[in-house]
Amino acid sequence: MSEQLVNFCDLTIRYNDQVLEPRGWTAAQSAWAAELLVDAPSGPVLELCAGVGHIGLGAIRDSLRTLVMVDFNPVAQQFAYDNAAANNLTTQVEFRLARMEEALQPDERFGLIIADPPWVSSAETSRFPADPLTAIDGGDDGLDLARTCVELIDRHLLDDGSALLQLGNNDQVARITEYAQQFSAGSLKVEETRTFEDGVVVWLAR
Repeated sequence: MSEQLVNFCDLTIRYNDQVLEPRGWTAAQSAWAAELLVDAPSGPVLELCAGVGHIGLGAIRDSLRTLVMVDFNPVAQQFAYDNAAANNLTTQVEFRLARMEEALQPDERFGLIIADPPWVSSAETSRFPADPLTAIDGGDDGLDLARTCVELIDRHLLDDGSALLQLGNNDQVARITEYAQQFSAGSLKVEETRTFEDGVVVWLAR
């Protein structure tokens, strides 16, 4: 598989067609995460559905924070480690190759959680033939893995912590907001939503 190279947040990021191609607009999620890190509780950053690691690496690149990346794809794991090394961030990175429901210890807590789940509905994945199906298929309504991310955010986010969840559109935002409120018994709230041409990022806070 031939490798491709992209500049992302002034980082050198490599990938191939076995993983999701980094989208330029998601640099906004990295930048927002970096802003939130300034006042976030101390400790590591967690990235769920990390892929090749570009969003998380972009978030921590100007900090001393460590980044725990979680993804089940071994190809993504190799690229994430290679991308960390190429940008002198190896000592700040840990990758856990696992389903995200199985990757964390019950007592682990994070001051910032970044979540980049697949959010395309199963019926619409054919619109993206170049993308690996497992990287984009979010189930019937596109929110199967996003709901899992919300559940993990509720369990593992520190008090006064923040999470940035990537979704596809504002209709999904409305549904995931309702789910977050119900699942967390109101302890997770949507602080802000930023809409971009190709997606949406939601700020959830404790």
